[in-house]
Amino acid sequence: MPCFWDARKKRQPNEVFPQPNRKLKATCLEVSEQPRIFRTEFKPTDLREYTLRQNVRMQTLALVMGFGLMGIKFLAWWITNSNAILTDALESIINVVAAAFGLFSLLLAAKPRDSNHPYGHGKVEFISAGFEGALIFLAGFAIWFKAGYNIFYPQPLYQLGLGLALAAFAGLVNFGLGHYLERRGVHANSLIMEASGKHLKSDAYSSAGLLIGLGLVLITGIPLLDNLLAILFGGIIMFTGYQLVRRSVAGIMDEADYQLIDDMVATLQRHRRDCWIDVHNFRVIKYGPTLHIDCHMTVPWYYDTRRSHAEVKNFEDLLKANSSVPVEFFIHADPCDPPRNCGICQMKGCPERQAPSELKVEWTLENIMKNAQHEV
Repeated sequence: MPCFWDARKKRQPNEVFPQPNRKLKATCLEVSEQPRIFRTEFKPTDLREYTLRQNVRMQTLALVMGFGLMGIKFLAWWITNSNAILTDALESIINVVAAAFGLFSLLLAAKPRDSNHPYGHGKVEFISAGFEGALIFLAGFAIWFKAGYNIFYPQPLYQLGLGLALAAFAGLVNFGLGHYLERRGVHANSLIMEASGKHLKSDAYSSAGLLIGLGLVLITGIPLLDNLLAILFGGIIMFTGYQLVRRSVAGIMDEADYQLIDDMVATLQRHRRDCWIDVHNFRVIKYGPTLHIDCHMTVPWYYDTRRSHAEVKNFEDLLKANSSVPVEFFIHADPCDPPRNCGICQMKGCPERQAPSELKVEWTLENIMKNAQHEV
């Protein structure tokens, strides 16, 4: 996509700089006069507010349903005296506590930026997810402990049919809500929502385990199976909690999300403009649902401030249009350095070219993150 400013049209010392609504002379269509490469449906602030509002609504729903499902599970335990159902009911207490803390964290993350938090309060999502992951791990460990105890000190079971029906209903509701929350968390880049979804799904898995175990007890008449299945699913739950804690620590430490960056680089590569001579030192940081991108972009040295800003704006619009979450930028525009950069420059008819173009650098995950300009 060729584009360049005619540097030979020099402005005289007393010439008034053109107003924004005037047509600027150039040798090709200017980005400021043509439609943006992409347009987003929402303004960044509107998208952020909409995303946070939806997240808070869904987290509130998870909290309310958590209370109801907890009551159903304790009723099932009171009817059956089943150790597996009791562990499932105890995990529901953790679900409610985690949902309440997640809702508090979402409300805190939604607070506007202030002088003490110039990037907002989104990092609290990682703390909340880590807390919820730790609770999930402890729930799995409690299931192990209780099931192990009852292997040596078994308890009689009663009315398993009714207990199975109540547990099955609670498990299905948990899985459906958890699946939706997890998908929404991934889509909205909200680790709190994703953690809540995983938590509810882990609860549903434990419910499935106890249903299988109690079903086998009904068929075989061996109460030991109830505890063995509880131990198995307790291990699965602990592993889920470990994964959430690991991801929360990675977020707090600003660990690079290589898959996310790779997707962005692929988008830039498909729609790159000739006057974007180079992009390097590309970094992405997550602040709750908001992505913060900073990088260096090389443009022709003879572009004035307005022209360089227009190219930076096009670069931003491209990434915003291909993101489902709010994105903010800090882009440093570097001037090209002839003849060193001429070898990778793809601009046709450049009036200041001092060396032929030899190579078109394909931007990749490996080379765009380096803090150095690309060269032949």
